[in-house]
Amino acid sequence: MGLRTGQQYVEGIRHRQHASIYVMGKKVTDVTTNLFLKPSVLSFKATFDAAFEEDTKDLARVYSPIVGEEVNRFNSLHTGPQDLVAKVKLLRKLSHKTGTCFQRCVGWDALNTLYIVTRRLAEKGKKAYFDNFMKYVADVQKKDLALAGAMTDVKGVRTLRPSEQPNPDAYVRVVEERDDGVVVRGAKANITGIAVVDEVVVMPTRAMTEKDEMYAVSFAIPLDTPGVKVVVGRQLNDARRLEGGEIDGLPYMFNHEGLLILDDVLVPWDRVFLYRDWKEAGVLVEVFSSYHRQGYAGCKSGLGDVIIGAAYNLAKQIGVAEKSHIQEKLTEMVFLNETMYSTGLAASWEGKKLAEGPGGFWVNPMYANVTKHLVTRFPYEISRLAHDIAGGILGTAPSEFDLKNPEIRALIEKYLQGVPEFTAEQRLRMIRLLENTSISVAYLVESVHGAGSPQAQRISMQRLYDVETAEKVAKYLAGMGQKVADKRVEPHRQSDAEKA
Repeated sequence: MGLRTGQQYVEGIRHRQHASIYVMGKKVTDVTTNLFLKPSVLSFKATFDAAFEEDTKDLARVYSPIVGEEVNRFNSLHTGPQDLVAKVKLLRKLSHKTGTCFQRCVGWDALNTLYIVTRRLAEKGKKAYFDNFMKYVADVQKKDLALAGAMTDVKGVRTLRPSEQPNPDAYVRVVEERDDGVVVRGAKANITGIAVVDEVVVMPTRAMTEKDEMYAVSFAIPLDTPGVKVVVGRQLNDARRLEGGEIDGLPYMFNHEGLLILDDVLVPWDRVFLYRDWKEAGVLVEVFSSYHRQGYAGCKSGLGDVIIGAAYNLAKQIGVAEKSHIQEKLTEMVFLNETMYSTGLAASWEGKKLAEGPGGFWVNPMYANVTKHLVTRFPYEISRLAHDIAGGILGTAPSEFDLKNPEIRALIEKYLQGVPEFTAEQRLRMIRLLENTSISVAYLVESVHGAGSPQAQRISMQRLYDVETAEKVAKYLAGMGQKVADKRVEPHRQSDAEKA
């Protein structure tokens, strides 16, 4: 099949027999109708519908040589720079359709990471993991499964390695080997979209030592597996999803994050992709984080487009859109937005092949880290400028239920209106869209901590930039040293993944 419609995805996750999913202390039986999770389902659904819609289908589907047919790009392996560029463009475009995070990127990046890592293991004589992975990715592509990627452990005491923790389950680990598989225990935190996926791909979250070998494990399981528990986290303005309105919670598509608890879960051997190969854990994290940091160029610039458009419309509604100071703020927002996007494209075009076969094309790690580091800053400034343009009403506007109350509707319409071309309801709609989009986990908190906190990117950039070579160039030009004989254009060191 290779391609599912959005409705087919929805039907596929409707019922759970084994997994326990909790929202605000209550167990959820049907995630597709639960008012708290339905916005996440709709956002995920958009990634499936995109493969059939005229304005996105050329980006959202791609031929896979693994299954010999077109598949959803979110389940594809990257073969060259054109695939990575298409990734960034698709993410930007999908943000225009959802106004939020659509939650499918982490699983996609996990697939591409594991292709490289398992291929490396195969070249070292451990071919079983690569065979397991290739069978798995073929199944994912044929069934067009929705995946969550789970990397971040709860970590316990941050200064201690996994094997040193007072709570040995602070990192996901293997607690038992059996003939039919391994039993894993632990928890993964802040897992995007976890309650509404078909399957979850689990990966280690850090470099490890030999003492940590039982924590060096990667595998995939259906979410609906015995022993799996999900506790969905809260977000800003999340109660608006439960109110039954159609304005205050705009755009009514949202992402969610959750705590994934693996309570002695059996993972069959054919779904294990890494086990006890602790030396590979660091490379896996480096490959994955660079993939994921590159992708932020697309989704965050797409949300930036939404915020810029909303700010411009609100300026029009109060008659100030053409004022020079408003135009200057909008131009600054555009500059910041396009800068994030451009670095993601650079990370794509400047990538390289790390593994042979129908996958294995990686991003440029320096530019991927630069991309994400810009994302940790620029969305906050874009939001600040949008809030400046929109005015204080962004945080004080009446509820839609006030507008719908016949006793005060006429007064709300009279005093909330700006220029006559726009109604009070239109102004309230745009205010709520801007509020819920620009003050959100998807645009702000995720921009800082998703794919690693700012310090993680700074560490990566410091490792990758060869400051000694730059110094040699400067010394030569200052008449203090010899001419630098180096074919490199950029003074960048090889990453650990490239060295290997």
